[in-house]
Amino acid sequence: MELRVLEYYLMVAREENITKAAELLHITQPTLSRQLAQMEEELGVKLFYRGKHSITMTEEGLLLKRRAQELVDLADKTRQELKQGEEELSGTITIGSGETRSMRLLADLMTGFRRQHPRVDFDLYSTTSDYIRERLEKGLIDIGLFMEPADVGKYQFIRVPERIPWGILVRRDSALAGKGSVTASDLLGIPIILTRRDSIKNELANWFGECFDQLDIAATYNLLYNAAILAETMNGAVLCMGNQYSFENLTFVPLEPRLETGSVLVWKKNQFNSSATAKFIEYIRNAEKAWNEM
Repeated sequence: MELRVLEYYLMVAREENITKAAELLHITQPTLSRQLAQMEEELGVKLFYRGKHSITMTEEGLLLKRRAQELVDLADKTRQELKQGEEELSGTITIGSGETRSMRLLADLMTGFRRQHPRVDFDLYSTTSDYIRERLEKGLIDIGLFMEPADVGKYQFIRVPERIPWGILVRRDSALAGKGSVTASDLLGIPIILTRRDSIKNELANWFGECFDQLDIAATYNLLYNAAILAETMNGAVLCMGNQYSFENLTFVPLEPRLETGSVLVWKKNQFNSSATAKFIEYIRNAEKAWNEM
């Protein structure tokens, strides 16, 4: 299966119309249809349901779309790495990060590194830890920023020197908004919006103790922004790390006793890295030495 044909397939999947896709690819519609038919024959599965004016992907087609995008992304990343200049450091470093205040420190590192190497650029993915880990394993991300607790056994890593407090996001007119901190019992009877990530959920369950089973868990979330909107509408409380976003109608109240989370920068062990990535990892390690001396 050729990379070029996978790119054709992704265009068709995006446009859901073979004629429109052929126009954008600057090939004829019969040529594109023939390529798709050959792909289905080669794979032995049906990829599309063809309607009068549009097409719909089958389950197999959706799986191929995901895998094809990963292959095309990896090919693009490899092309960028091979184009690196011999005299001046260049290339793209791909970084995956969740929503965390630790991103500010990583942003400082990225900014400082680009001052030294202006031909290096960064491709930043903001997503969940599970998705970052998946793309690290496939070589689609060079460096990941994980929130702890995190299984880092298969990675090289450094810990970021910042501990972020946990608390709740509630409406400013909530009775809890005026408190300096909230206890587990304060949150009973209030709609709770809880992280979906099991490792962090277990940490929170330990903090709540016996109260955890009494919580009214109204929803779970993976990224904070939409959860905050739900909390405002529902007059509930989002359990989250502090100082990630500023919301006009919500305020953050820390937990008592205090619960904090750290973060780690990770990259795969024994993996060949581009010159730009290797140099950035060296830059991060030098920053770690400075942190430890503070």
